[in-house]
Amino acid sequence: MLDKKGFDLWADGYDADVGLSDQDNTYPFAGYREVLGTVFRIVMEKEHADVLDIGFGTGTLTKKLYEYGCTVYGQDFSSRMIELASREMPGAHLFQGDFTRGLSEPLRHHTYDFIVATYSLHHLTDGQKVTFLISLLDRLKEDGKILIGDVAFRTRDELEKCRRSAGDEWDDEEYYFVADELKRAFPALSFTRISFCAGVLSLAR
Repeated sequence: MLDKKGFDLWADGYDADVGLSDQDNTYPFAGYREVLGTVFRIVMEKEHADVLDIGFGTGTLTKKLYEYGCTVYGQDFSSRMIELASREMPGAHLFQGDFTRGLSEPLRHHTYDFIVATYSLHHLTDGQKVTFLISLLDRLKEDGKILIGDVAFRTRDELEKCRRSAGDEWDDEEYYFVADELKRAFPALSFTRISFCAGVLSLAR
């Protein structure tokens, strides 16, 4: 797993690296643009939404939400990612913090229409995901939603098929979503498959 310095060093080339994988329809970012587009369209169903973006990176999705009138809050591990995103979103409320330890303290005092996380929560183990999502549900407004776009599969068999196909490219230090397994803790969870290795998970309060 990349540490904070690793994410800082990757920040400037991150969008280009992701774009190449998406364009070539390869693991791990096949479907990346459609994943972000799907999350964006759901958020846009509510005018002037309050949105918390966890692990927002350079702000590819968050900048669009900001431009379209959302009040944006965010947390990211990398100070460099925050620096890059802040240039594009001077009015956003962005905080540095390791979400494996929960939300940054200032973000715990707000509630949100949407909490979004794209290609970030796979750094949490399956158990940590459940604990973190439970805490996030408490930060939603009435009728709020958690939207997760990530490397994700409906079943464990689909994940294993992708693992075999990816071969040496597979990252054993990341923990990808398996919707059917996560539903054991969150029966109301919904999953939309985007590509062979990506999907959007939605969880309402």
